[in-house]
Amino acid sequence: MPISRPEQPVFRFAPSPNGLLHLGHALSAILNHDMAAAMGGRFLLRIEDIDRTRCRPEFEAAIFEDLAWLGLDWEEPVRRQSEHLGVYAAALERLKAMGLVYPAVMTRGEIRAAVAAAEAKGQAWPRDPDGTPLYPGRERGFTPDEQAALLASGRPYAWRLDMGEAVRCAGEPLTWRETGVSQSGEATSIVADPAAWGDVILSRSDAPSSYHLSVVVDDALQGITHVVRGRDLYHATSVHRLLQRLLDLPQPVYHHHRLVLGPDGRKLSKSDSDTGIAAFRAAGHRPADVRAMVLGER
Repeated sequence: MPISRPEQPVFRFAPSPNGLLHLGHALSAILNHDMAAAMGGRFLLRIEDIDRTRCRPEFEAAIFEDLAWLGLDWEEPVRRQSEHLGVYAAALERLKAMGLVYPAVMTRGEIRAAVAAAEAKGQAWPRDPDGTPLYPGRERGFTPDEQAALLASGRPYAWRLDMGEAVRCAGEPLTWRETGVSQSGEATSIVADPAAWGDVILSRSDAPSSYHLSVVVDDALQGITHVVRGRDLYHATSVHRLLQRLLDLPQPVYHHHRLVLGPDGRKLSKSDSDTGIAAFRAAGHRPADVRAMVLGER
């Protein structure tokens, strides 16, 4: 895929239209918008709508309404992932040709059973940074004929990255430039650890691309130079750096900002309607009020 480096900084806000935006989204959108303006850069809006079972047009319309009410403006046209599925498929095919992915059919129940059986024997099962048990990789060593038979069986499947082979193929250690950890504004080199995530999903039979695959492809094609997002995605950057190396994609600068927490101390969810941007607008708050809430200006 042809990639050219932009001449000016490019930032993006990339929500999924599967619910209403909350204050955490407001913080991320405002930071991206303001940082782009401060650096004389561009601010893009991307709609990450691959999951067609959860993404709905009314939520997309609400995203535009909320961001416009906050006083943010973005370049047109807006990129929608659902309109670029072939690009993600091509990236997956490249990884297939490199022998770095395999079809996997174990269900969640089968994974839980495998983990439970191992732990019952006193074995510690590895977990990813989010606490989810790593995939057992039962199909990792299948021959091409065995893979073909698996795909022809009719069972739902996912294409998973063979993490061990991918890390070996990547070669030298991976790092990324981070400006958000210390909040000093100075870039720090962070050592990536993609192996901590195990054999991540890159595509499923019911979803043409995973978040990991589509986000690195989109960021490259849109010339994103600065990725500003919440700390909940900090560790996922290791996987993104690995995919960037494997697919010969440019490396953005990363800035992971603090999360906006609810009264219970947990990060906000789209199901928390009382923290939605629309709810504050309906209650008579002004855009400046929301900006002050999320930026801590009062």
